[in-house]
Amino acid sequence: MNFEIFQIDAFADAAFKGNPAAVVLLENWLEDRVLQNIAAENNLSETAFIIEKKSTWAIRWFTPAREVDLCGHATLASAHVLFFERHIKQEEIHFESRSGRLAARRNGELITLDFPTIASKILDGDTSPSWIAALQPVEVLGSSQDLMVVMRSQRDVENFVVDPVIVSTLNCRGLIITSRGQNADFVSRCFYPELQVDEDPVTGSAHCQLTPYWGAKLGKTKMVARQLSRRGGTIYCEMSRDRILLSGQSFKYLQGTITF
Repeated sequence: MNFEIFQIDAFADAAFKGNPAAVVLLENWLEDRVLQNIAAENNLSETAFIIEKKSTWAIRWFTPAREVDLCGHATLASAHVLFFERHIKQEEIHFESRSGRLAARRNGELITLDFPTIASKILDGDTSPSWIAALQPVEVLGSSQDLMVVMRSQRDVENFVVDPVIVSTLNCRGLIITSRGQNADFVSRCFYPELQVDEDPVTGSAHCQLTPYWGAKLGKTKMVARQLSRRGGTIYCEMSRDRILLSGQSFKYLQGTITF
């Protein structure tokens, strides 16, 4: 069997920055174990599999460990392949996913994703893990996806040292550390050891939770966010009613064929 594969640096300011994602084009779904094996073989934080339907594209996302419900950077990477490699004529495309219908629009060099908002609520000391208190956070919030810890400064976010074993015990997908930014509206770092992603370079789906929080705190509907991983990345965030618009650049790293 042969399948076309691309690797795209998403939410990147330049090549070799942002978050690399694999995009595999299929005609029909393979067995789940095969999809998972391909994702594990790619050994990137996410591999997206897409199939063309009548007027939309079906999309599924896999980490090296398991399938996930929502992934921003691999969706942006998939849209990059369709807009800039397949040269489809539409200015907007739609993906059908486990999180409902998602849209991607071409906007010059940027691609804008239309994603659902992820609501969060403040946790008190009795409902948040005891080790969080040692970080002296401003606030701790929980959601259906991640635990979000708000720090006092960007330096606190930069200096945070993760213990993957402790983070993997959280009763959620992973951990977001965030604060106001020095050269951006807000900054963050994201950790998902349970998904075999100790620190994610840039996490689009986390910004579905970050954007409404910081929008309310800063009194803004449009913000610039930086994820402070080693590779780093920029996401342009906008509130749009009950949706989040996430925009970023992307760069192709490789194109090839999977054969097995």
